[in-house]
Amino acid sequence: MDLTTKYLGLTLPHPVVPSASQPLSKDLASLKRLEDNGAAAVILHSLFEEQIRLEADSLEHFLEQGSQSFAEALTYFPAPESYMHGPEEYLELVRQAKEVLSIPVIGSLNGISTGGWTEYARKIEQAGADAIELNIYYVATNPKLSSADVEQVYVDVLREVKSRVKIPVSVKMGPYVTALVHFAKRLEAAGADGLSLFNRFYQPDIDIEALEVAHELHLSTSAEMLLPLRWMAILRPHLTISLGATTGVHTPADALKLLMAGADVVHLCAAILKNGAPRIKEVRDGIAAWLTSHEYDSLNQARGSMSQASCPEPGAFERANYMKVVHSYRRR
Repeated sequence: MDLTTKYLGLTLPHPVVPSASQPLSKDLASLKRLEDNGAAAVILHSLFEEQIRLEADSLEHFLEQGSQSFAEALTYFPAPESYMHGPEEYLELVRQAKEVLSIPVIGSLNGISTGGWTEYARKIEQAGADAIELNIYYVATNPKLSSADVEQVYVDVLREVKSRVKIPVSVKMGPYVTALVHFAKRLEAAGADGLSLFNRFYQPDIDIEALEVAHELHLSTSAEMLLPLRWMAILRPHLTISLGATTGVHTPADALKLLMAGADVVHLCAAILKNGAPRIKEVRDGIAAWLTSHEYDSLNQARGSMSQASCPEPGAFERANYMKVVHSYRRR
C-alpha cells in the first residue's frame, strides 16, 4: 500500500509523525527510538521565547513589563534550571539529530511577540532543520485587545519568522477563533507553509484544599480528535498549504478519519506516551491494512475524500450536525 504523503514540501513514506513533546524528543536516544519505530519525521519539543530572552539577560525586563498589563504572576514562569535545554543546547540537539537520523527533523519555536528571539528561527535552520513548527501559544487576557488584535499577533510573528528563514514554516494554531476559515486564509497569505490543528491548551485547575492553582498534565483521548476533524474537513477545500492533525490521535481509525477529512499528516503524542514508540508502527500498519481491505490503491485516493467539499453530507460539518446530535440520544 502506497502511504506516501507530502508535508511542508517534504516527501514522507507515510503520514504518522510524532508531535512536539519534551518527553518524546528530550535527547538523541529518544529521537532515534522514534525513528527506529517507524516515525516518518520528528518534530522537536519547543524552544520557548522566554528561554531565549533569558539567555539574552532581558527576561526580567520582559516579565516586569508584561506584569503591568496582565494578571499572570511572575512566579508562573518556570525557574531557568527547569528548562530541559537552553537555546544553544537546543541548537546542538538539532545538529546531532540531523547527523544521526535519516528522517526529516522539524524544529519548534514557541512565542507570542515579535523581536530578537525570532532570530533563533534562522539559527535552527542553520543547525540543519528541514522545517519549523511555530507554536504561538497566546491567551488573550487584556480586555483592550480585540479579536482582530489577537489575530494580528499571530500574523506578525509568522511574518517575522518567515523573513528570517528559507525553510518551510508551519503554524500550530488554537481552535478559539471566531472566523477560523478567514483566519487560516490570513495565515496562508502571510506565508504559512502549513497549519497544525490544534494547539492543545493545557488548562489550570484549582486545589480546593491547598487553595492554590494546580498544574497537572492530562493526556488526550480519542474523543478530542473530533474538533480538529471537523475543522480539517471545513478548511481543506479552502487551503492549498499542508495540514497536520494533532490532538486525540490514538488509533488507526482516528488517523484515517483525519486523513479522510483532509490532513496530510497526523501527529501522535499521548498515544506514544501511553503505549510507547511501537505505537507509531501500529497506527501506520493499521492505516495500510484498512486501505487494503477496502480496496484503495493508495492513501492519496482516500485523503480528503470526506472533506466538506467531497463528503455526501456537507451540512454535517455545520448546524446540521448539532441538530442531529441533540436528538440522537432520544432515538437510541
